[in-house]
Parts: sequence; C-alpha cells; structure tokens
Amino acid sequence: MKSILVHANEDSCMEARMQVALDIARVTGAHLTFLQSVSYEVFAPGDFYGSAMAAALPLIKEAAEDFRAKTEADLANEDANWEWKFLYGMAEDRLLEQSALNDLIILGPNDVGEDGQHRASDMAGELALKAPAPVLVVPSDAKRLDVRAPMMVAWNGSSEAAVAMRAAVPLLAMASDVFITCVGEEKERQRFDFPPDEAAEYLSRYGIRPEVLEIPRGDAKVSDTLFSAAEARGCSMMVMGAYGHSRLAERLLGGVTRRSLTDPHMPIFLWH
Repeated sequence: MKSILVHANEDSCMEARMQVALDIARVTGAHLTFLQSVSYEVFAPGDFYGSAMAAALPLIKEAAEDFRAKTEADLANEDANWEWKFLYGMAEDRLLEQSALNDLIILGPNDVGEDGQHRASDMAGELALKAPAPVLVVPSDAKRLDVRAPMMVAWNGSSEAAVAMRAAVPLLAMASDVFITCVGEEKERQRFDFPPDEAAEYLSRYGIRPEVLEIPRGDAKVSDTLFSAAEARGCSMMVMGAYGHSRLAERLLGGVTRRSLTDPHMPIFLWH
C-alpha cells in the first residue's frame, strides 16, 4: 500500500485517523493524501434567495482554513510523506472520486456533522461498496495501529469476506499472527461458499500462516463475539466483508458488519 487517502475533517476522530494513517505510512512508506472538502450546499429553511448560504460560506471556509493550518502544523513534525487536498463538495463524493488512485481510504466511524452518533456511518457503507479501494474505519478512541500485532479476519465464507481479505494481504503479511474466525455451528459452516481452510491456504501463498478459529454461536451478538475473540488475542485490526445494495447504511451492510461499525472496538478493514 503506497497511496493512502485520509478523510480530513474537524471532528473527534481526526487525531485517531491521522495517527493510524501515519503508523501505516511509516512501515509501508506510503504517501498520505489528506482530503478536506467543504460543502457549498448550506441549507437554511426559508432562505429562498440564498442569502444565508452566501453569508455562511465565508465563515465555513475560514474555519476550514484554520483547521487545515493547525493540522498541517502537526503533520510537519511527522516522518511521513503527505499532501493536503482541498475540494468543494460533499465529503463522500470527493472521497469516492479521489479513491481511484489510492490503495486505502481511512475514515472515522461517523458521518460528517454526526460526531458521537451511535449508528453505522452511511459514508463508510457507501464507500465500502462503491469505492475502487478498501476502507479502514477507525474508532474515535484509537491511539495507533500496531501493524505488527495480531489481526483477525471475520469469516462467513462469502465472496465479500474473500475480497476484503485479499485486499488486506499487505497489512496481514506484517501481522505477528492472523486469525480466520468463524462464528456459528458446524452445519452453518458446511454451507460456506469458501471454507475457512481455503482462505488459510490462500494466505499461505503469501507466507502468512493463519490460525482458523471456529467459535460456536452463543447468546451474544456475532459482532460482540468477534470483538471479544479479537481483543482476547491482542488483535489490532479486524478484516470484514461488506455487502448490500441499498443507499441507506441500515440496509446497506450485513447485520454483523453494521453492528460492528456502530461501535467499533478497533479499526475495521472493509471492502465489497
């Protein structure tokens, strides 16, 4: 991974996104592009002539410039190659456009303007399904990403899980251990399109020797079971497939993925 796109926005997760991006860049030598976007669509009820929008835009742009200056000052002290891009428009649209020449997109867990909301991000779901690059969703409380620590692949035997795992190989190859984890009963695993042993064999061709974990389905939610298993093994990241078609994240992502994104305990690597 040599080109990484980072969503730059003044929210509670910006520091976490920046630190995770820097951790990856230091190990891989990746170039970081921090993409800041400002929407020119300022909505004000009753503003039929656009006067409120005209008045608000200079203030929004000034705040954006202050944020950029502060963040660039912090980045100037870091040992990584980076650049800053400023574009007008919706963040989701601009990230999607710019992702074509990037290997990874790094996002926070919330949509723009919904800091701290306890629900899956529409933007993360849309980009995981539509972007030509995988997405790494970083929790707001993440301090760093130890790429040498163990990592987990959430495996449900689907092509979506396989695609996400393949995309994550550059990071999985650096992990001290990799766990391919299935949650469910034996009869469920027998219906997998791709058994976990085939996933392990695929990774072995890249010099990765994963351990297959098969955890019975208990009373807890599958997402909670996965996070508990990952945390017990000191995992720094979870790889997960994304699937769906609807625009709304509530239907866009599978149930396990959606619940994992609602309260991510660690960075989650997603792709469709």
